[in-house]
Amino acid sequence: MAALLDRLDYDMALLTDRKQLKLVADLLTVQSRLSGVVHTVLGQVDRAEAAMTAHGIPTTSWLAAELHYTHGQASAMVHHAADLHRFTQLGDALRDGRANDRQAQAVTQVLKKLPADLGVEAEAKAQVTMVGHCDQFDSHYLAGLSRHLLEVVAPEVAEEAEAKRQERELRDAQQARHLNFSDDGHGSTTIKGSLPTADAALIKEQIEALAQQMHRTALELRDPGVPQPSWPQRRADALVELARRIAIHRDAPRHGGDRPHLTILIDYNDLLGDCHGAGLADGTRLTAGQLRQFACDAGVLPVILGGPSGVLDVGREHRLVTPDIRHALHVRDRGCVFPGCDRPAADCDAHHIVPWARGGATALSNLCLLCKHHHNLLEPDRKRVPGLQWEIQISPDGTPEVLPPRFVDRHRRPRRHQRYRSPEQSEISITATEPPHTAGRAGMDVGRLSASSES
Repeated sequence: MAALLDRLDYDMALLTDRKQLKLVADLLTVQSRLSGVVHTVLGQVDRAEAAMTAHGIPTTSWLAAELHYTHGQASAMVHHAADLHRFTQLGDALRDGRANDRQAQAVTQVLKKLPADLGVEAEAKAQVTMVGHCDQFDSHYLAGLSRHLLEVVAPEVAEEAEAKRQERELRDAQQARHLNFSDDGHGSTTIKGSLPTADAALIKEQIEALAQQMHRTALELRDPGVPQPSWPQRRADALVELARRIAIHRDAPRHGGDRPHLTILIDYNDLLGDCHGAGLADGTRLTAGQLRQFACDAGVLPVILGGPSGVLDVGREHRLVTPDIRHALHVRDRGCVFPGCDRPAADCDAHHIVPWARGGATALSNLCLLCKHHHNLLEPDRKRVPGLQWEIQISPDGTPEVLPPRFVDRHRRPRRHQRYRSPEQSEISITATEPPHTAGRAGMDVGRLSASSES
């Protein structure tokens, strides 16, 4: 077989499309049949303890040491070989090409869930039934045929056995629940876990609902430079949004003596300059854009270092957006100010129009509410020409306005959210006054809030 593979000609230029597809189908069938042969031989080797006799190690250790499989992969191969030896009719179907390897694994899991006292005759009938389904259904559908299989081979015990199976699966799922985070070293973290299906359904519903909201507005659709995220990307954004809402509302319990938060380390001069060189406490590096977004609504805790990073002094944290200012923003903006966005105020960030690092004041005249998506869109980027990026300003009457880039509107006419244009809306005026003493750039402009409403 190795010699045949060495002589295989991969040039398919002379084959028609149908023949190319037929070749792929044939090769996949051969691959599955060969997998059946491999696992048959591997099972015989493991039962004979050949690796122990020859090398003094189990079969799994030999596979890992000699063929460079991981121990997990080697163990899975040996277990699958044992299953095919137990379910002989399924093993025959795999070697004969009547089932592919994925289907065989799914059928194996179904057969192993049958009641232990079902009997040899009923188990054989179950194998025949499941193998017969392999010419119609894929592995995912086959994996869900447990109840159907019992109704076919043992209808008298199907209902009771199904109830026991569900209880057992729930118990196993609760015992096996887990959630792990793994950094890949290249700027991404893989999230992997398992939950009981009913518990996961609650999270799925929340994420799907948030993902549905994450759509581009009509104004953004005119900007080809703003990509449309895929549904998997929307779900990923929705998961982050769930955590962000908990952080905004401070519903999470204290951890390590403080509320859960991100600690970002950056030299003060870099913060006031190009915002480069920032990183999380665990060493993860941040881009300048990421830092600018975090800095819009964050606390600054000065730490003076000396010697080999020895801490000389720790100052007091200054909240850049105080609760009073946040409340004023809720009253004035009532939600994300980007035209067409319907995200409520509680889901928004307080955005510095002129970044705080560039001397922008923490005052109502320099703040507005933006949802996470539009915060990212409107965050100033020094690498782009101002007229070619989305910008925001406060009009003379105190209303936030969005300026589209020139390729969306060459006149860059200011756009207001419809909530500011509706004549039925109450008129609300908010005035911020400078406090008698300020604390420099890191100080707060709390101001005083006055609101009047007229029908």
